[in-house]
Amino acid sequence: MTTTNSAQAASRDQNGDVEDNIDPAARPTRRIISIEEKLALLAEYDACDPGKKGEFARRNGIYSSQLTEWRRARDAGTLGAKATGGSRSDQRELDRLEKRNKKLEAELERTRLALDIVGKAHALLEKLSESADNE
Repeated sequence: MTTTNSAQAASRDQNGDVEDNIDPAARPTRRIISIEEKLALLAEYDACDPGKKGEFARRNGIYSSQLTEWRRARDAGTLGAKATGGSRSDQRELDRLEKRNKKLEAELERTRLALDIVGKAHALLEKLSESADNE
């Protein structure tokens, strides 16, 4: 649900010219309702007589579909809980990072093997050097 910010209309001088170029129709902003407010609104709505529920919703600027959604979430215990699935962009980022992690782990394993080989080659060369010095 959106509500509009109230902006003062521009004052006009004697010739009817606008002194300030202020747009009287302010840009609408999204109304954010906290979890506590949602629970309070649901409790008030449920306490209303059946004939007064529509009036309550109109007075508070709430659609019945919102109330239904909040009630289902409240009853399921998920009102205010973050979605576990995440968004598509989050999933793409996770997939990209997992792929990069696998690539880096493979590179690390190759590096360890190379260092192991270099270490063994060094030890072999030292033995050959010692035996050549003794002869």
